Amino acid sequence: MNQAEQFGQMLRGAAPILALAPMQDVTDLSFWRLMTGYGGADLYFTEYFRVHPTSNLEKWILKSITANPTGRPVIAQMIGNDIPSLVRAARELQQYPIVAVDLNLGCPAPVVYRKCAGGGLLREPQRVDAILGALREAVSIKFTVKTRIGFDSPRVFDELLPIFARHPIDLLTVHGRTVAEMYRNEVHYDYIARAAAGLPFPVLANGNVDSAQTADEVLRLTGAKGLMIGRGAIRNPWIFHQIRQQRRGETLFVPAGHDVLGYVRALYDAVCSPDVRELSQVQKMKKYLNYLGAGVEPTGQFLHQIRRVTTKADFFRVCEDFLNHDRAMPLEPFQHEAHVLGTT
Repeated sequence: MNQAEQFGQMLRGAAPILALAPMQDVTDLSFWRLMTGYGGADLYFTEYFRVHPTSNLEKWILKSITANPTGRPVIAQMIGNDIPSLVRAARELQQYPIVAVDLNLGCPAPVVYRKCAGGGLLREPQRVDAILGALREAVSIKFTVKTRIGFDSPRVFDELLPIFARHPIDLLTVHGRTVAEMYRNEVHYDYIARAAAGLPFPVLANGNVDSAQTADEVLRLTGAKGLMIGRGAIRNPWIFHQIRQQRRGETLFVPAGHDVLGYVRALYDAVCSPDVRELSQVQKMKKYLNYLGAGVEPTGQFLHQIRRVTTKADFFRVCEDFLNHDRAMPLEPFQHEAHVLGTT
């Protein structure tokens, strides 16, 4: 079965789709490869390709497609607002082994939305309508969209839903917060439920899925076809495996501290290039540990110390101080994460 057939079967099947969220400069090819060893997702979205009149497809993101190590379907995500450029990029992407082209309407980073891209487009529903129409015509394979429920208010969602319905989208991912809410407030799962109940195509629920139990609850609350998980998968690479175990009624694997330490070591080896200086390697690992740290201990001391190290030796000394033990570590966040990097 090829990847397009796999994806079609996912869309038609009864099992929930489990997707790894695209997170810029985080969920790259190396991280995909690592995730496969922990159970992996059913579906992978690339980091977004930045699209504008003079853009070219980023080679390092294309490598996630051409060297896809997961054996699972890949969807290529774009971000931008210029219709001719988006159409050009979409046509070019279809020359690569992807199962769908995805439009990002949800990125909450100010550097993105101030350019009226990503979540910034939600301030202009009619512009969204025009972009969707042009892309649906240009994309001969599956076409998907990732969105938030509005820019600064979810009231616009009532206007967005019929726009989405008007175009034959194949899959819609809804992050249940506005752009202005970033990742701070509770997820509005009721809006995701409205999308799942009212749209003529499948919907993935996105936002704060941090355990197998939460996954079950979000699926129940929303009626969504599946889940897109970002921060939760970086914090806990076993989460997709645990969700499948939960669905089968099996006892869930719970990592011990030394398992988590092994994951950090494997992560370092996977994503840190020996060709760059040690400080840059350590800084890159801090991106990932911003997510992991929320599930390590409740005081914040682990992250406090990690954020101050500058050498590989000190980095792993702190990790060993907190993780070199046999106690169970569910890796669920002790407190709401107010600071994250990238998009989920």
